[in-house]
Amino acid sequence: MKKRALISVSDERGIIEFAKELEIHGFEIISTGGTYKTLTENNIKAIEISEITGFPEILDGRVKTLHPSIHGGLLANLSLENHINQINELNIEPISIVVVNLYPFKETISQSDVTLDLAIENIDIGGPSMLRSAAKNNRHVTVITDPADYNKVLLELSNGEISKETKFKLAAKVFSHTSAYDALIANYLNNQAGIVPETITLAFEKHQDLRYGENPHQSAAFYKDPLAETGIVSAKQLQGKELSYNNINDANAAYELVLQFNDPTAVAVKHMNPCGVASSVRINRSYELVYEADPISIFGGIIAFNRPVGENLALELNKTFLEIIISPKFTEKALAVLSEKPNVRVLEIDLDSKTNNKMFTSVTGGLLVQDTDNSNTEELKLEIPTKSKPSEDEISCAKFAWNVVKSVKSNAIVVAKTITTAARGNLGKGRVISKDNVTIGIGSGQTNRVGAAKIALENAGKKAKGAVLASDAFFPMADTIELAAKYGITTIIQPGGSIKDKEIIEACDKLGIAMIITRTRHFKH
Repeated sequence: MKKRALISVSDERGIIEFAKELEIHGFEIISTGGTYKTLTENNIKAIEISEITGFPEILDGRVKTLHPSIHGGLLANLSLENHINQINELNIEPISIVVVNLYPFKETISQSDVTLDLAIENIDIGGPSMLRSAAKNNRHVTVITDPADYNKVLLELSNGEISKETKFKLAAKVFSHTSAYDALIANYLNNQAGIVPETITLAFEKHQDLRYGENPHQSAAFYKDPLAETGIVSAKQLQGKELSYNNINDANAAYELVLQFNDPTAVAVKHMNPCGVASSVRINRSYELVYEADPISIFGGIIAFNRPVGENLALELNKTFLEIIISPKFTEKALAVLSEKPNVRVLEIDLDSKTNNKMFTSVTGGLLVQDTDNSNTEELKLEIPTKSKPSEDEISCAKFAWNVVKSVKSNAIVVAKTITTAARGNLGKGRVISKDNVTIGIGSGQTNRVGAAKIALENAGKKAKGAVLASDAFFPMADTIELAAKYGITTIIQPGGSIKDKEIIEACDKLGIAMIITRTRHFKH
């Protein structure tokens, strides 16, 4: 029997060198369209697929390899006499090497101006069919989808033959490849159709292996959404040690929180919960306030900014032990300063976020899927049912606290305050009055709401007088209101919706507290 290889690729990296080596090893090469042209232009003898099938490509190339002469050659089990007899009777030659990669569907739908028609035209039909046929028959066929595997196959060919183990591993790789390809198509079409499918398959690409997971005895890896354009997975690490599993989780929490703010904002995160957040007219001032908010918890934490980091800010950052520093930009002088602590991980991340529409959480034996919590404080229709009314500054601070509490593990309470300071104007000219919003106490992850409030208010201490308190969910009873009053809280923002709402409002009226109701809950488990 002839030794025959079929080559049909959209990714032509290394294919010329690979095909030339196959010729040296005595393989007859059959090919399609653009690949055939590339091979022959580089003096590689190839046979067009239509010569094998006896049938021309039709329908603008939609049909060219879907033919018994191709799939018979791929699927013939050469261990079975009747299979050999059948292909001999039909003049079908076995194909022992297949090199195929698929139409660039991912690259197509990543284009900002992609149309549905263009996306559909880039759904490969013949390619996956050939790959699956070859992979199913891996005892007799070597199938390659990745140029990175060319050298291994050629090395084994040089030693006599390609091992069963290699063929099997390459076949397994094929099914991972085609399933991811189909999942990408299905998810795209489901989104276009606006439906929730009965089955869901997620296609993620390995971004990196991790040393371990949450603890050293847990293995772990980091996978990327193939269509992701922003976020931690797209961050550019400018210096520092390799990111760990916990680093990635914490950095993501900081990144997602800092995206909530338009004013210059600094966010400090520890164990996926914010320990300090501040917004000011200057990013340096925001960091000062964040540090002062909780100088203990920030030690060993993650800092994220929504403005560039300059030299002076970098000098301040170097005074504290930090695991990660995140910003959309670092100046050269800032990087020179930060390089004095080479283990600190410095991440530059585009903050023009395209938020995922869905969130996925694994549970034992299943997966929870929900819409992302994209609620925006500017879109809220705030209700103020109490006799006492908040000032403009208190409303602004309440919105600030509401954005923070959204990122705190439930049960969650955030205490925040507006601090008025004088600051330099742009380019150091003149002075402006800055009304800075800053967290002064955060209570997270408690099994009851008043417990979270106690932690937040105790951390705030005397600074709580005249401050705002935000709660991620409604109050089931008035105990948190009474505790807040003891610390001097003047405004509370919460979603409302409890059967005790009337009682809660009456308690606020009795204690002289203004209450803002959002009608939007922010549970975060």
